Amino acid sequence: MRCLAVRHVRFEDLGVFEPALEALGYQVAYRQAGVQALTETEWLACELVVVLGGPIGVYDVADYPWLQQQIDGLRSRLLAGRPTLGLCLGSQLMAAALGARVYPGAAKEIGWAPVQLRAPAEGTALEELRDVPMLHWHGDTFDLPEGALWLASSATTPHQAFAWGAHALALQFHPEVEPARIEEWLIGHGAELAEQGIPPATLREATQAVGQRPAEAGVRLLKRWLQRAATT
Repeated sequence: MRCLAVRHVRFEDLGVFEPALEALGYQVAYRQAGVQALTETEWLACELVVVLGGPIGVYDVADYPWLQQQIDGLRSRLLAGRPTLGLCLGSQLMAAALGARVYPGAAKEIGWAPVQLRAPAEGTALEELRDVPMLHWHGDTFDLPEGALWLASSATTPHQAFAWGAHALALQFHPEVEPARIEEWLIGHGAELAEQGIPPATLREATQAVGQRPAEAGVRLLKRWLQRAATT
């Protein structure tokens, strides 16, 4: 089984999801957004596509024209019913591919906090995240696509997660993050932290406090979702 991960910045990779996918029998390969475009065949044929996060916006197509290719490829894959997972920017690209509006949110959301599960999340893989702190690192949000199942929210960002059929899951937060590698995020997003007045030490200490619990819950989420998505 093949998993193609579309990566926008090097440190926002599959994190704890990568060894979990390999243990499930997936061969993981990365494609660097803007440099290594997926072909139409790759968008449709591989068993799993994961579109990862990044610091740009879906609406930045004029500056990054290849974003449109991602949106078009995702649309084809989603309509074909192929298992697809979007994380942060990936979730926003999925929303855009399904015809929803993506735009700056009321405020940036950066830090560790649980998401609030909505009633439709009962019986889904999102249950694995109940009361577990997740890493949030985004400023944009999206409208819920037509036909999507709204699964989770937060006070700052109402649309934190949605499913579109059994094969597509979009998560605005980061269940894939390996807490031991948080320093890569603190360095890579240092300018944004300074702009928001968030001391790196604050996030570093918060990450130490949550320990491995978010990573373990994230892996359970992934495995449970794939169990259904890959067989539907």
